[in-house]
This record gives sequence, C-alpha cells and structure tokens, in this order.
Amino acid sequence: MNRDDILQAIKANVKNENLIKHMLATEAIMRALAQHFGEDEEAWSLTGLIHDIDVERSENDMTIHGKLGAQLAEELGCSETMRHAVLAHNEALGFSRETLLDKALYCTDPLTGLITAGALIRPDKRLAELSVKSLKKRFKEKSFAAGANREQIALCSEIGLDLDEFMGIGIEAMKGISEDIGL
Repeated sequence: MNRDDILQAIKANVKNENLIKHMLATEAIMRALAQHFGEDEEAWSLTGLIHDIDVERSENDMTIHGKLGAQLAEELGCSETMRHAVLAHNEALGFSRETLLDKALYCTDPLTGLITAGALIRPDKRLAELSVKSLKKRFKEKSFAAGANREQIALCSEIGLDLDEFMGIGIEAMKGISEDIGL
C-alpha cells in the first residue's frame, strides 16, 4: 500500500476533477486528525484519499458505493481497518462505525464540501482568510452548501472534538494543500 499506487488507481477510476479534489481534501484532514489523536498518519490519510474511489464506477448507487471501493482498497493493500472505514462511511450500506478511524472519516467526508463552499464565496475564492467563525456562521444556514450534511459533520463529537475545533483542524489541513485543490 502506497500513496502513488492509490493515486494512480484514483486517476484510472475517477474522471471528475472536483471529486479528486474532495478526496485530496479528505486525505489532508484525515492526516491532521491522525496527528491530533496520535494515530497512524499514513493509514488515516490513505483511507481519506481512497474512500470515494468507486463513486463513478458505482454510478452514485448508494447501495454499492463503498463496496467497490473496499474491494479496490484491498487490491491496493489497504488493511481491514481501512477497508471497514470505507464501507462505514456510506451509511446506506449498514456497516456500523466502530473505530475512531470509522467515525473520523464519516464526519470528515461532508466537512470538505462545507469548507470548499466557504472558500468559494470569499471574494478571492481562496482558503487563506477563511475562519472558523465565518464557516460556523454558514454552517447554520441550511441552504448554504446544502449537500454538506450538518448532522454528519456534527458527529465530530463522537471523536471527542467540538465543532469549532473540528472545523479549525479541517480548515488548516486544507490550507496546507490549497494549491493542489485550487483554493
């Protein structure tokens, strides 16, 4: 299992550039969370990177999204723990979120969209000046980044983080890769 192989597999399976940027953002936040919790940074970040590898192949069919991803992850040498997190991030599959990794991926997945939307409404369309305060204000607006599931993001409490801290970790992580994701 290595990042280069996973990126190559992503490029073979995912054509949508915004989806790839989402996966890169998820990777960055998951790495930051692993650092925060003293967990395995490589496993956590690669889980974030690979979690949506099958979206296009599954044609957004939520009854199979994650299953194909877990199979691809296995072929690429990802651990059982990582594969379970990929399965558990799609609630429709019915896998329980048991580990800290499972729970972290689940609440991080929609956070990337909220942060991206927060950057895109700024005059410069960049992450550089995005603050937790402004993002939290937008979090309360149901119509803003409507696809970013607020209840799912708020489950950061299950990993021991309050919303401000979780958003702060996410914003800083995405700022660190802002050039890669065009923000």
